[in-house]
Amino acid sequence: MTADTTVKYQVLKAVEEMPQDVTFDEVMERLYFLYKVDRGLKEVETGNTISHPEAKKQIKTWHK
Repeated sequence: MTADTTVKYQVLKAVEEMPQDVTFDEVMERLYFLYKVDRGLKEVETGNTISHPEAKKQIKTWHK
């Protein structure tokens, strides 16, 4: 996806690529996945990231 690709285009393309017997749940799951990927890419662009060691350190605190 490029920066000049509209959200509407991305949604329509994603739906068009799905099989004819797709369910609403599957459509929503795919759209939510694309939304999360887009959000993650925007965070990378703005430098809102953490290192791998820091991520591992934070994950260890989740299991307590």
